[in-house]
Amino acid sequence: MKQVASLQYGVIFKKAFSQPDIFKAFVKDVIGINLEIDKVETEKEYTQQIGNVKVEFDCYAEDIKNRVIVEIQHENSSDHYDRFLHYHCVALLEQAQNYKNYRPPLTVYTIVVLTSGDKHKTDVAIIDFDPKDKNGKPLNKIHHKVIYLAAKYVNENTPEPYQDWLKIINDSLTENIEESNYPRPELQKTIHLIEKSLITPEERYWMIEEYNTKEREKKKFDNGVKTVAKNLLAANVEMDVIVKTTGLTVAEIENLPNEDLDDE
Repeated sequence: MKQVASLQYGVIFKKAFSQPDIFKAFVKDVIGINLEIDKVETEKEYTQQIGNVKVEFDCYAEDIKNRVIVEIQHENSSDHYDRFLHYHCVALLEQAQNYKNYRPPLTVYTIVVLTSGDKHKTDVAIIDFDPKDKNGKPLNKIHHKVIYLAAKYVNENTPEPYQDWLKIINDSLTENIEESNYPRPELQKTIHLIEKSLITPEERYWMIEEYNTKEREKKKFDNGVKTVAKNLLAANVEMDVIVKTTGLTVAEIENLPNEDLDDE
C-alpha cells in the first residue's frame, strides 16, 4: 500500500499526466489513438484569445494529426458540461487562422476528468460531433469528441480500457493506493510520481491553496443553502418542500443556528 497525494488536486494531476508516456497511454486507452509527442504542456493558453472568456487547459498536447486536451475537474459546477464544450470549441476555432477550408487541420479531443459526484452518476459520457443519418448511422466525417469521465462511478461495466485509469484516480482520493492492483508500467509510474514522500514543498503549497479555496467556496455554498432553508421556514413552507429544495435533512433544518450565518 502506497500513501499518495490525491489526484483531485490540479498540481498533482498535472504532475502525473504531463509525463508524455503516461499521457499517451491514457489517451490511447480513452480515445484509441497513438499520439506522436515528446512533450505535454500544462496551463496552456493561446496567445490570441478566442471569444471573450480566457481559457486555460490543464494538460495539452498535439501532434501533426491530433490536438488532445485533458482537464481535471474536482467540483461539478452547474455549467460543467457546457464549460468544457466551450473549451473544446475554442481549441477548434483557434485553428481558423490556418484554414484552407472549414476543416480544421487537427482533430480535437477533449477529455474531462471529474473526481467529485455528479447527479447523473454516469462514468462515461461523450459528445460525438459526427453527423448521423436518420437511422443513426454515423457518416464518419467529423471525428472531434468531448469525453467526460467521472472516476467516482467506475464500475464493472465501464469500458475496459478506461477502468484502470478511473480506478487509480478514484483510489487516490483516499490517499492510499494498493500498487499491486495496477501492474502496468504507466500506472506504476503514476503511483510513484504522486507518492506523498515525493511531494515537493512547492507542490504542497499549491495543494494547500487549492484546499483552502475549496473550503471557502463550500462554506459560502453551505451558508447559502442554510439561509434559503431559514427563509423558507420563516415563510411557513412545508418541511418536505424545504428538504427537497435545499437537500438538507429534517434534523439539519430543525437545528439551524438562530444567529446570522457568517458567509465570509
